[in-house]
Amino acid sequence: MKFLSKLLLLVILATASVSCSDDDDAPVIPPSGDPTIADLVTENDQFSSLLAALERTDLVTPFVGGSGNLTVFAPTNDAFSSFLQTNGFSSLEEVPESLLREVLLNHVVNGRILAADLSTGYVSSLGTGSASESNLSLFIDTISGVRVNGVSSVTTADILATNGVVHEVNAVIGLPSIVTQALANPQFSTLVAALQRASTETTNYVEILSGSTSSPFTVFAPTNQAFENLLDALGAQSLDDVAPETLATILEYHVIAGSNVRSGDLSDGLSATTLQGENLVFDLTDGAQVSDATDNNANIAVVDVQTNNGVVHAIDKVLLPQEIVDVIDPTIAGLAMMNDDLSSLVAALEYTGLDDVLADRSGEYTVFAPTNAAFDTFLGGAALTDLPVETVEQVLLNHVLTGTALSTDLSTSYTNSLATYGNTEDNLSFYINVDNGVVINGISTVTMPDNEAANGVVHIVDAVIDLPTVVTFATADPNFSNLVGALQAADTDFVSVLSGTTNSPFTVFAPVNSAFDAITVPGEPVLSEVLSHHVIIESNIRSENLSDGATVQSLQGDDITVTLPGTGDNIADLTDGAGNTGIGVIAVDVQATNGVIHAVDAVLLPEQNN
Repeated sequence: MKFLSKLLLLVILATASVSCSDDDDAPVIPPSGDPTIADLVTENDQFSSLLAALERTDLVTPFVGGSGNLTVFAPTNDAFSSFLQTNGFSSLEEVPESLLREVLLNHVVNGRILAADLSTGYVSSLGTGSASESNLSLFIDTISGVRVNGVSSVTTADILATNGVVHEVNAVIGLPSIVTQALANPQFSTLVAALQRASTETTNYVEILSGSTSSPFTVFAPTNQAFENLLDALGAQSLDDVAPETLATILEYHVIAGSNVRSGDLSDGLSATTLQGENLVFDLTDGAQVSDATDNNANIAVVDVQTNNGVVHAIDKVLLPQEIVDVIDPTIAGLAMMNDDLSSLVAALEYTGLDDVLADRSGEYTVFAPTNAAFDTFLGGAALTDLPVETVEQVLLNHVLTGTALSTDLSTSYTNSLATYGNTEDNLSFYINVDNGVVINGISTVTMPDNEAANGVVHIVDAVIDLPTVVTFATADPNFSNLVGALQAADTDFVSVLSGTTNSPFTVFAPVNSAFDAITVPGEPVLSEVLSHHVIIESNIRSENLSDGATVQSLQGDDITVTLPGTGDNIADLTDGAGNTGIGVIAVDVQATNGVIHAVDAVLLPEQNN
């Protein structure tokens, strides 16, 4: 039954409000008197077949007069001739009267709708089909003239009558099937292509969803954009990159056979079995939604497009059954798009163009993905687009590492994100602490690790990892807890200074905790001088910028001298302002947005504190 589900997807959605091409033309005024719709049909030789059909089905009376207003799409004699020939009838008398009556009523809409009032979308005719007692839907397309159900065009508009208006059309509007509406609406062109690609010599999905076997059908039809999102999630360029068998399974999951389920029949928590075999569940708590095997619900955008063999509801996402989720291999961008709680991240990726990067299967990345709540907190009520795109790009890159690192591969250490410092190619540092879960830069905790993708892995986190300052790393790394305590105790507000940009960039020689164990911490005024002796302002001096014998002036005023290479395991040795030598640089290049940190194994002392 895979065939049924595919064709069902073809039928819905219409939004654009575009007037028909005849809008600027004056209405055609009857030459004399106050004719009714019946008079217009009777007096026009082009409508003699229509008149004969109305008389045979006793439908002339509703068009004679009265206070009602109707809009009639009136087929010409040539239109009726084509209709009879196409359907294998030699005359109107051979058409079953009940069928002919419903076909005629399918040309009539309640209310007087002039050409200027027509817009692209769905309206209900007075006809009913075999699927339900609900009125059939007509798809009006005004993008180029006025076309009804994709089969009949208005050739003369706005023929006025006392009880409505007549629009002459060039084809009989037959009772529509699900496929009729799918083909009529350009928003479902990708769905139609998917049905065709999934068809085989023995299974023609278009024919199946055009017919009555296993009908009525209820079809949840994804729009073109929904298919684009699916292809992005799969890292596919087009439907040609998706196996026909996979498409067949996916399409069948959108179809319920044997039931004409309209919107009024839905209830919260209702479960329905699809042609594919798995269930769909309906969630009405936040609008009408359909739940599938992913974490991302589909919104029902248009409801109750009624056809002769079922009903169509348009949705904004391609639904995926567990059978497909278990075998597909989405990219990181795809995983994000499939998770409702990462929609803000998806919006940010699209805003910056980084969605293409994370959809590229040739790369390999580890992404720490903030939830929607994390983005809400980060933005503080502002809109994402209020921020410069360059800023958002760097913030997002600060969540990405090269390579695939599962949670079991992570250790307490520094690594580099893909964000960069200033206008350089130097990457910002990224501090991972696994002592109690996984915490990034001291502010963001992994809540759902190891969501594997085709091009890496996603770890979901509870906070946006903002671009780090020097203080960010000092606070995050427990090896600098004594330094942070000293910064807070000093009479100078070093935390604010080193968090900001005034006099930045900073190069900070940061003593580890053991360095403080070897000295007696001086009082506040002297402490400020000692701490100032660890900071060089207006310089981002990385390890590659150090040279043997070089001296740099600290914020306190005394010089610090560099010796290369360092003794033992030291990367370099320093001599402080007091003349103390052999102070070891034990870690380098912890890069922040406003400077760089190098860890040292002793506290640097200025000359007056010797």
